[in-house]
Amino acid sequence: MIHAYIFDLDGTLVDSELLWCKALQHLVTVRGLSMSDSYAFDLVLGRAWSHIVTRLRKDYPSITEESEVIERESVRYYAALRGTSDIRIHSSIRLLERLAQRHPVAIVSGSTRQQVADAIALMGIGNLLQFYLGSEDVPHGKPDPAGFLLAARRFGVPPNACLVFEDSTAGVLAAKAAGMRCIALRRQGHPHQNLDGADEILPDLSGFNPAPYGAALP
Repeated sequence: MIHAYIFDLDGTLVDSELLWCKALQHLVTVRGLSMSDSYAFDLVLGRAWSHIVTRLRKDYPSITEESEVIERESVRYYAALRGTSDIRIHSSIRLLERLAQRHPVAIVSGSTRQQVADAIALMGIGNLLQFYLGSEDVPHGKPDPAGFLLAARRFGVPPNACLVFEDSTAGVLAAKAAGMRCIALRRQGHPHQNLDGADEILPDLSGFNPAPYGAALP
């Protein structure tokens, strides 16, 4: 029986990953460099911010600024892009709101804690969450299961009593490595991710049925 629910953030609750791709492409473009769409997708989707910066520096050795400078510049351009559209995935947020009426709910993300906090404020769900975890909270990002295992400890339940909502290959691998059930979101028109390891794959989280997992929605 599932006692606690964990949501990924980027790509699951907010449609932000493509904006982060564009922000990082802008970061290299203003330095006279280039980044293909395929590279940007592989760099960003499902990855922790620490992984993104480390790989960016390895593949673009002329980018020598401190991580804080890279993040600040990327966030500034991301915020400008975010201001042009509503990136909230409303059906996913509604599911979180409903689950939170009966069960503890948390967010585990590879984004920084500040980025997660900003997104939580945008969605207006801060009062519904037991806690949230960002990239600073664990030594390794997804597909390492550290974030999900820490969440189970924070909930005070075994990992097999947790169910994760994810949208990326790395996220699904992390959830399953943690011994958790995993529902994968595959939205039409988004870059393909291998989600075969998930317990279910849904095109929209409004279709989630909690009954097979021993739970119910209000």
